[in-house]
Amino acid sequence: MTVIDFTAFIGRLATTSGETILPFFRTSLSIDNKSSHDFDPVTEADRAAEAVMRRLIKGNFPQHGIVGEEFGSENEDAEYVWVLDPIDGTKSFIAGFPIWGTLIALLHKGTPVFGMMHQPFIRERFYGDSGSANYQGPLGERKLAVRRCASLSEATAFTTSPLLMNASDRAAFGRVEGAVRLTRYGGDCYSYCMLAAGHLDLVVETELKPYDIAALIPIITGAGGVVTTWDGKPAQSGGRIIAAGDPRVHEAALKLLNS
Repeated sequence: MTVIDFTAFIGRLATTSGETILPFFRTSLSIDNKSSHDFDPVTEADRAAEAVMRRLIKGNFPQHGIVGEEFGSENEDAEYVWVLDPIDGTKSFIAGFPIWGTLIALLHKGTPVFGMMHQPFIRERFYGDSGSANYQGPLGERKLAVRRCASLSEATAFTTSPLLMNASDRAAFGRVEGAVRLTRYGGDCYSYCMLAAGHLDLVVETELKPYDIAALIPIITGAGGVVTTWDGKPAQSGGRIIAAGDPRVHEAALKLLNS
């Protein structure tokens, strides 16, 4: 199957999951908490969207594996594995804010080779294959490209929330926050896509799962950016993640995180 075929099929997954999610958005939803010590919400929309994507994948590629946030892993040692997060940013979703998206990644032998973030309410798609990245939305289509940024002192940084970090990681992030020009909170997957689109320079997160980051890696790298763990290793397994548009910002932020 060619990259064009993958693109078309991922487009089907995005369209179908979006049609499943939108009837739930900004309605009175029942919300379950997946955590015993924190608030980790899941809704009917999360489960329904992942279920419909799983059915499509199994129907078209029964030999492929699937890793999903809501329904776990199946055949995860397969050559090709789909990694799904039906609603990345569920907290924004239940609050009625459209800063959430469906993340769809395709891994080949453990490496993300294609990824898409789809926001059906705004009708935006960000997708890439590590070689290039593209945007599709109400104003048309265009290539994605990160922006140059010479130093941390000129950088705009994002994190979803420092409250999600443990005390040690929060202190490390504080060193970066003190060095950049501007820091904003919130965004989830949107922050990474805005980095790929050239609107911000740095995203720093902790405690990510594979389904939180796998789809975003080909988008960021396809747009010319860098995404690794805090210790400079590949990011597809999640954990503590840093993404930057400019390698100079990535290097400088890594030094502060690990100092």
